[in-house]
Amino acid sequence: MNALVPLPVLLPLCVTGLKLAIGPRLQRFQRFISLAVLGAVLVLSVLLMVAADRHGPLSVHLGDFAPPIGITLVADRLAGLMLTVSSAVTLLVHLYSLGQGMADRDDQAPVGVFHPAYLILVAGVSCTFLAGDLVNLYVGFEIMLVASFVLLTIGGTATRIRAGSTYVIISLFSSVLFLVAIAMTYSVAGTVNFAQLAGRLQEIPLGARTLLEAMLLTVFAIKAAVFPLAAWLPDSYPTAPAPVTAVFAGLLTKVGIYSMLRTQTLLFPGHRLGDLLMLAALASMVVGILGAVAQTDLKRVLSFTLISHIGYMVFGIALAGRGSISGAIVYVAHHITVQTTLFLVAGLIERRDGTTELTRLGGLAKAAPLLAVLFFVPAMNLAGIPPLSGFIGKLGLMRAGVDNGGGWAWALVAGSAATSLLTLYVMAKVWNLAFWRDAPPGAEDEGRVLESAEDEPGDDEDDEDEKATGSGGGLPVPAGAVVSAGFLGQAITTTRRLPWPMLVATGAAVSLGLLYTVLGGPLTTFTEAAAAELLARTPYIEAVLGR
Repeated sequence: MNALVPLPVLLPLCVTGLKLAIGPRLQRFQRFISLAVLGAVLVLSVLLMVAADRHGPLSVHLGDFAPPIGITLVADRLAGLMLTVSSAVTLLVHLYSLGQGMADRDDQAPVGVFHPAYLILVAGVSCTFLAGDLVNLYVGFEIMLVASFVLLTIGGTATRIRAGSTYVIISLFSSVLFLVAIAMTYSVAGTVNFAQLAGRLQEIPLGARTLLEAMLLTVFAIKAAVFPLAAWLPDSYPTAPAPVTAVFAGLLTKVGIYSMLRTQTLLFPGHRLGDLLMLAALASMVVGILGAVAQTDLKRVLSFTLISHIGYMVFGIALAGRGSISGAIVYVAHHITVQTTLFLVAGLIERRDGTTELTRLGGLAKAAPLLAVLFFVPAMNLAGIPPLSGFIGKLGLMRAGVDNGGGWAWALVAGSAATSLLTLYVMAKVWNLAFWRDAPPGAEDEGRVLESAEDEPGDDEDDEDEKATGSGGGLPVPAGAVVSAGFLGQAITTTRRLPWPMLVATGAAVSLGLLYTVLGGPLTTFTEAAAAELLARTPYIEAVLGR
């Protein structure tokens, strides 16, 4: 079973090479092998999760080089669960992207650019979850960075390039800081292997250990979009195509949270920065949800709720108890799925009405009841309405805060309750504007879209093209709105009959979120065992070092 550990990383990379070698030919075959490899990664992830639960952490030293020289990959309960959830989500988003590519009639770009970059992103995510040392964790981050820059800027529009440049600058800064932290760690401990660092870091001076902890937390907080290091996110994610935004919102920030969980429990037990993390968690929850309240574009609303709900996960990490760690893991799994689903629904709304600007939407509950259901269920799940999985995760975190009994813990309990109520308010606001009220005057008809804010007025050639395709004649985009566009940055031609792969993928994502509720008992039992394993540290260390 240990031999299976590297496959979630290697399979997507090998298939990417094959797809690039084929080029734009055999597009149906390329779609098939993409779905096949993502399905295989999901099956492997489930096998690794079950094996880690039954037999303890699985480890493999690539090239049979023992630490600290070799590359070590480790699959324990936490890594197995994160791999399984991320693999399921990426498979569904890929199916959704196939539907959008067909709807956009992009015969070349999605296969030639989007899907190889997407598979590389999947490989990078898997690498970070399985990394057994700081260098390999850094490599996983960089694989994701390269792929995500391509995905964010696909289509080459000015808006996407601008947003992607901001994202890359911030990511490169965090990468440089990460490299410095790795170099400092190796200089004081003589290794970057997690299992070896777990013992050696306890022997170095407290000040040096605290500095390393602070540097690594800063890197991971940037990746996870923890306030006040989250300003880049609301302007970067909404400009990308719907599948890209969905997988970024669901997965990339959680990679930072996962890294926090791994390092704080394994490398820095009894950490001194718990109060600082609690402050960051409270600020993320409150500032993020207040930002969501002020938005009128659905994608930006969801981007700010993403920042807000990252605070719940940091809440669990900061308390550093078994109950809080378990609650944080439940909430990570829940939020990956639900946040991805909501962005997929936003893409469907964009496909149907040509915009996600709430002031220009209305009447969707009557006109598109299936779309209304697809939004309503994950929206209530995000708000934490009982008995949905969002409620299970929040309840576990609040109970851990009450059991802790400290002043900061009570502040976080109050802040999380207020954030949950404001999340419900925000989701109700979206429901009222986009679904419940009548469609406002000037709403777009089928086959018409909002004009891109980047279009030059009076561009006769563009106007003729729009008339020829039947996609012109829309109203200008209001200030601050997100421009709707397909993979290549072209205007979206709206349709009342949504592509079936997009609907099926979104419906499956909604069902996956509901499955967490149905399996709430086993899921909680599993995460409690994962939390106990993380806090014990011994099973992980023995699996890697063999003693």
